[in-house]
Amino acid sequence: MLNKVTIKRMGVLENLRRRMGRAIGFMRMIPLFPLLTLSVFMVFGIFGETLAPFNPNETNYGSILNPPFWQNGGSIHFPLGTDELGRDILSRLICGTRVSLEVGFVVVILAGSIGTLVALLSGFLGGWVDTILMRLTDTMLSMPYLMIAIVLAAVVGPSKNNIIVILAIIGWANYARILRGEVLRLKERDFVSLALVAGCGKVRIMLRHIFPNTVNTLLVLATLQIGTVIIAESSLSFLGVGVPPPEPAWGSMVAEGRAYISQAWWLSAWPGLAILFVVLSFNLLGDWLRVRLDPKFRQV
Repeated sequence: MLNKVTIKRMGVLENLRRRMGRAIGFMRMIPLFPLLTLSVFMVFGIFGETLAPFNPNETNYGSILNPPFWQNGGSIHFPLGTDELGRDILSRLICGTRVSLEVGFVVVILAGSIGTLVALLSGFLGGWVDTILMRLTDTMLSMPYLMIAIVLAAVVGPSKNNIIVILAIIGWANYARILRGEVLRLKERDFVSLALVAGCGKVRIMLRHIFPNTVNTLLVLATLQIGTVIIAESSLSFLGVGVPPPEPAWGSMVAEGRAYISQAWWLSAWPGLAILFVVLSFNLLGDWLRVRLDPKFRQV
């Protein structure tokens, strides 16, 4: 027969096994690739100037078009190679992270705020307010996003602040259209009717009762839109109407490498891969949030 000590040990081991199983299951549900990738780029964006081994704009004409360190003629001193002016690619890549992430986050915050306000007013007030705001939203959605951004950027001039304002102005319509449906659904719920009976004002109902219930959808939209904004900013910089030189930006780095693509592939490859990994990570994270924040998934 098993004594009490043995039974107790078996219970402890079983409890430990269950906890380990839950921990492993939780780790499997976490999107490790996008979180790790974005964590690295976040560190680069915040501490880029400190982590960069060289000044990103420092020229060195004795080390022009050095290949990466593993190729013939490369140097560990410049691990990812140098450009046509002898500038360190790694330093420019690290410092360029701040530009893309800053534009992405600021544009998403501004566009999300405008779109959320339009959705709350349109969905809750209805009537002529809804008609006017939704026709304006449809007009914005019918315009080619990148084409309008290129035209406006060419008119006002290349500048990081100008790009932020332009992308925010033309990017709010997606938030307004999707969140309006959420507001219309929430407006028919019992807690809104009870708030009206209790004498709550319309502004209080929109801000205290309806808006908190749209945060999940807003968070998913914002995460997915950051990748779109980064691609738009990179495209504008690639075309010369985005972030002006000599400030390092991934799009302008890709453009600078076009003339040397046959002999110096690394000039365009590294910033292109950086754009790929950041945008892919944000999209994967947004898709994971969409599933995790779905009430039906939580019930399962």
